[in-house]
Amino acid sequence: MNKKLVIALGGNALGNTSEEQLQLVKKAAKNIVDLIEEGYTVIVGHGNGPQVGMINSAMEYAATHGATKTPMPFPECGAMSQGYIGYHLEQSIKQELDDRNIDKEVACIVTEVIINKDDPAFVHPTKPIGLFYNKTEADQIAQEKGYHFIEDSGRGYRRVVPSPEPQEIVELEAIKQLVEHEDVVITVGGGGIPVIQTDDGLQGIDAVIDKDKSSAKLAQDIHAKMLIILTAVEQVFIHYNQPNQKALTSITVDEAKRYIQEGHFAPGSMLPKVEACIQFVENTPDGTAIITSLEKAKEALQGKTGTYIHA
Repeated sequence: MNKKLVIALGGNALGNTSEEQLQLVKKAAKNIVDLIEEGYTVIVGHGNGPQVGMINSAMEYAATHGATKTPMPFPECGAMSQGYIGYHLEQSIKQELDDRNIDKEVACIVTEVIINKDDPAFVHPTKPIGLFYNKTEADQIAQEKGYHFIEDSGRGYRRVVPSPEPQEIVELEAIKQLVEHEDVVITVGGGGIPVIQTDDGLQGIDAVIDKDKSSAKLAQDIHAKMLIILTAVEQVFIHYNQPNQKALTSITVDEAKRYIQEGHFAPGSMLPKVEACIQFVENTPDGTAIITSLEKAKEALQGKTGTYIHA
């Protein structure tokens, strides 16, 4: 039986400081190891929104205040966040495995993901990153560096970068080897470091890949039969926060597409998660995707809660 399970863990579930993250990761590790005890070979993808934002802002601040000559490139900030989050996940999961006398190794892979440099996302950057600036500052930086800025929720202007579709996971073969050995693998952190193919090899590019879509791509590529996306809610809802709100327990891909067309899922929230599930199920024979909360992951895999999306 194929027991490979890809988990997409939200970056917001990991806190906003290193101290907070370490405590939250210890709790997450217990839930993850619960699934390992159920017999699954677990592969963990994770978000990095708050973490890469913190790193990028710190690097921007250092550059604008003379501590460094130039800002740290955004792909390098993503790589830093993968290492920082992966270190905490590795440490906490391994400790939980040892506490339960489970003999497994844990490895974090700094992961690059190839994207198409002609992806339509580059025409309309949408992902805010870094510090807030006033209009004058934003205009000056845009002129000097070619950055794109948008006004963000009345708090000032922030740089925005594209969010292209993942095309290929560079370290896939290394990931497969670890998975076949039934090790716990932490990978595609923050959706992966976006890279493009050039005549001189791979080159990092300023972008943010959706971590749920990269996790879906990973699950597809390693031939996992199960993808579980962990978020803040136990189930997906239609008519969310309205009097006729309804939880979805099990829906087909066609039903999910209809709900998307009807506008039930928020673009910056549930929509990319449902789209990632559709992508996985459509490309995986007998594949099933689940959306639920971290705390309910074990119950969801037992069929007791969560939202199942299937063919």
